Amino acid sequence: MKILHGCLAAFYIDNYGYQENILPKMHKLQGHDVEILASTETYIENAKLGYIKPESYLTKEGIPITRIPYTSYLPHFIAKKLRIYEGINNILERFKPDIIFLHDCQFLSIGDIVKYKNKNKNVQIYVDSHTDFINSGKNWISKNILHAIVYKWAAKKIEPYTRKFYGTLPVRVDFLKNVYNISESKIELLVLGIDDSVVDFTKKQEIRKSIRESLNIKNDDFVIVTGGKLDSRKNIHILMKVVSELNNNNIKLIVFGTPNQEMKKEIELLSKGKNIKYIGWLAPENVYNYLFASDLAFFPGTHSVLWEQTIGIGMPCVFKKWEGIQHVDLGGNCLFIDKGDEEEIENTILKIYNNRQLYLAMEKVAVEKGISEFSYFEIAKRAIEQN
Repeated sequence: MKILHGCLAAFYIDNYGYQENILPKMHKLQGHDVEILASTETYIENAKLGYIKPESYLTKEGIPITRIPYTSYLPHFIAKKLRIYEGINNILERFKPDIIFLHDCQFLSIGDIVKYKNKNKNVQIYVDSHTDFINSGKNWISKNILHAIVYKWAAKKIEPYTRKFYGTLPVRVDFLKNVYNISESKIELLVLGIDDSVVDFTKKQEIRKSIRESLNIKNDDFVIVTGGKLDSRKNIHILMKVVSELNNNNIKLIVFGTPNQEMKKEIELLSKGKNIKYIGWLAPENVYNYLFASDLAFFPGTHSVLWEQTIGIGMPCVFKKWEGIQHVDLGGNCLFIDKGDEEEIENTILKIYNNRQLYLAMEKVAVEKGISEFSYFEIAKRAIEQN
């Protein structure tokens, strides 16, 4: 089937491990003819959001991607906020997709998708949602104008033509239902996952040994791993401070990712701390090698796709507790922290480190359930109802 992935409601970052990168890849591996239609918004130098020129090219997997311009009839700052584009219909008419999978629907040019559907009745439309009140609607205008009126209009515009709306977290399922008033009968949870096409579990011990040797980490050291976008809300700086001050040289912390401008100096300073191994930015396929080298993943702040990736690799985890993001607990594979302050983080680390039975019980659930439930290859089938 011909599947068009639409990434017009936010940024699209080449060569990342986000869902909008991995689902098209998996659909191509499953034999579909796939293209990506995206905005010009992206990450510049892996650190800050910005815009590039409209262009067409191939992803590293050989998937055609077209980045289209915002309308020239409005000032750029308005067009990019309302997400009004030029050229959507041209792409649709050229590619003639059987399935349109929209990664979020908050763009006012969504009417072009509706027009295409009305002319091509057999086209199937799916919409996922990465939007919640943790990452969006954080000020009055965003919450009460953009989401409650503008983006809700876009969601309701496409609703009659959509087979399924997928919240990528339980809290995002609630957002679709309660903010955009999408019919509950059309909403399902479609979890984020692990790119199992680049993970070789048969080489885990070999990779683990190699990475540890390269970082001067002993085989019997207890290694914690964390990473992603290093901003203040992730609280990774607090975790780094705690580990560097622990009176235990057998506990090490691997940190990867690029800090934003606000956190750059603090992360650089903390990376010099005792028992901190700061790696910097990692290509998505290399992230899994560092997960293999570790014993425990620790995420003391806001949600990241790395949460599901570490579960999918079968690793015990610690997460900051957020309402509507507790699907990551598969029955004992993780612990939650409430406040995420230094004392709680230190107590949680030592609780797991000093209780081997607790750690092994967490690991058992992680391995038995995490790997199978968070496979992107299987998630990609469920996304278009072909499982």
